[in-house]
Amino acid sequence: MKATVLVPTFRRPDSLREALQSIAAQRDLSLIQRVIVVDNDPQASATDVVRTFIKTAPFPVILVHAPDPGVANARNAGVAAAQDAEFIAFLDDDETASPDWLSGLLHTQATTAADVVFGPIRGQAPGACATQRAFIEEFFSRKGPTSSVVIDRSYGCGNSLMRVSTALSSPVPFAVEANETGGEDDILFARLSAQGAVYAWAADAWVDEHAPTHRATLSYVMKRAFAYGQGPSQTSAQQGQPFAVARWMAIGVAQLIFHGGMGLMMWITRRSSAYAQFRKAIEGLGKLLWFKNLEPKLYGQAELERRI
Repeated sequence: MKATVLVPTFRRPDSLREALQSIAAQRDLSLIQRVIVVDNDPQASATDVVRTFIKTAPFPVILVHAPDPGVANARNAGVAAAQDAEFIAFLDDDETASPDWLSGLLHTQATTAADVVFGPIRGQAPGACATQRAFIEEFFSRKGPTSSVVIDRSYGCGNSLMRVSTALSSPVPFAVEANETGGEDDILFARLSAQGAVYAWAADAWVDEHAPTHRATLSYVMKRAFAYGQGPSQTSAQQGQPFAVARWMAIGVAQLIFHGGMGLMMWITRRSSAYAQFRKAIEGLGKLLWFKNLEPKLYGQAELERRI
């Protein structure tokens, strides 16, 4: 039982190098069919890092250039290059895998027969403001059950394992309309859930996610929280479920009022837990203001323009 490891990357040579090194440090290298790095930079800035890594890599490494910026474009290009794989493991270029990461994902899949397996994430934000660091690291973290079990919900694509024949069988599995906003994985998982896909949690398949300085800020986290809140309402709208949209909007109003009020009280009393309350309030606002023209653009062309 083997998996192809897919690493999309966009102008992060240093963190890409660390991500690749963590794959090479897996305790059981026989589980790795190959590693596919998808360089989503029009300038192909990952070339030198990948070519250097190939010289010592203990497994085949393929570099795919997907020059049209967009998170969905990058993932789709990688999947297209790995269609002969039975399983694809997704590791983002800002993540480093623990030594038993891949074995944990594959073992859980073997014992649960899941279509998608998710693992935990530890957020790391050393560049964050000292008073906000704990909150920001918590935001970039992912927690779940303490044991490896079948679960009834999905998480994000980073640190996941998918069975190609069931989860990634579509010619374009990730929605390209989400290239700049993110949420391409949410759209995929909503479709898979409707088809009865099985999800599982691999409690020991840890990765660390290293938030770059420009993302380790309160403003960025709140933009992401707003976009995350928009997800359920948008998905319901795309599925033609107006009553579900109305329900999510009502939930959003309740979140905004309750958590906004709690956050304000905690802020007045100078409690750091106010950040978490404001985050939930902003997610509620996203459920209410889910319209396409209000989506924060955090990836793809928008990210390219930010870095020029």
